[in-house]
Amino acid sequence: MNFSTLFRIGENLNLDRKTLVYLRWIAIIGQIFAINIVFFVLKLEFPILIAYSVIFLGLLSNLYLQFGIKKVQLKDFYAGTFLFLDLIQLSFLLYLTGGISNPFSILLMVPTVVSSTFLSLGTTIILGLSTICFLFLLTVFHYPLPGIHENSFTFPEFYLVGFFIAIIIGLVFLGYFGVRFSGETKKRSEALNKLQEILAKEYELESLGGQAAAAAHSLGTPLATISVVAKELKKEIGNNKEYAKDIDLLISQTKRCSEILKKISKKQIKEDQFFNFLTLEDLINEIIETFNETSTKMIKLISTNDKNKINIKRSPEIVYGLRNFIGNAVKFSKDEIHIIINSDEKNIEIIINDDGPGFPEDIVDIIGEPYIKSKSEDVSSNSGLGLGTFLGKTLLERQFANLSFSKDRKLGGASVKITWSVNYLKFNI
Repeated sequence: MNFSTLFRIGENLNLDRKTLVYLRWIAIIGQIFAINIVFFVLKLEFPILIAYSVIFLGLLSNLYLQFGIKKVQLKDFYAGTFLFLDLIQLSFLLYLTGGISNPFSILLMVPTVVSSTFLSLGTTIILGLSTICFLFLLTVFHYPLPGIHENSFTFPEFYLVGFFIAIIIGLVFLGYFGVRFSGETKKRSEALNKLQEILAKEYELESLGGQAAAAAHSLGTPLATISVVAKELKKEIGNNKEYAKDIDLLISQTKRCSEILKKISKKQIKEDQFFNFLTLEDLINEIIETFNETSTKMIKLISTNDKNKINIKRSPEIVYGLRNFIGNAVKFSKDEIHIIINSDEKNIEIIINDDGPGFPEDIVDIIGEPYIKSKSEDVSSNSGLGLGTFLGKTLLERQFANLSFSKDRKLGGASVKITWSVNYLKFNI
């Protein structure tokens, strides 16, 4: 892992300035409240003036962060710097008030946990290691704990060591959780953005027919006007051969444009009546034809148990989702793909089987998640990061489909089962 990967320089990581300002105000107010309660209410002695000075420095740094820095988002380095300052401030306060035996020493984990959620792994490691160093120093060097050491009571050494280890374990656990949580959230966010882009593109392609019809309607009147004016000009010119050929060309090209626009308009009407509503069998046949043009593998459609051939509305989500899983079957199969349609009065089921290596065991339980990679040599060289499967699965599930992944007993490869309720296909698509 190189430096740029560790600190994720290319990802432009940021922490919202207001978020950090509010977190630091909460910490500062809590610190002031705690030391005042201990000193003035509980009457316990400790260097309160030095503690006030430490808190005052933290207050000044937060005022600078709130009013001196105008950026809305803090870069990884600057955010990490302020978190490191918070770590130093809290460590010094704990040094004045009993060190690691102070119950508030558990708060030393906060800067690292915040970093693990929002910032780079490199910054998180630096803060984590610094926290461990400060914890060790606070275990060895510290002022007496107010109200305890004054009464000749000291904590057993093994207790302090145990507390030290417990905080480190909590630090590692929460830090790891934060890194994984933020990483998974970021990956899913990127995948969903990709999903929206693809869906928008599909709808844009679907709307081209309507846009063409609207253009034909809008251009019809000006073309007719051009044609009329050109014919009148031809009458005015008469037998003038110098301009007659140009006028004839203008009239012929205007007529040609009108014919093209009429065809576009008629095609759109045809699409409205027949193209947008079709059976799943017809839709799958269209998808199969597109793969037959580029692949020599045998794709067999079996619809003998398709007893309920209802018409559904052509949906970009369904088209893309089915095309994606059929494409995966073509990609990983050796020679043969079977697509089976079963339907009755209640459910419609599409099963896509192939004779390929099937789903690897190490990812079969997480298929449909984005950015996954199998260790299987049979599929690793031909597979991506699972983004296509995630997109197809998500799009189909948005259209009320249920998906399951297993091994096909007949062909020996992967099997994808997609099921709809007939009522959903009729009324929700």
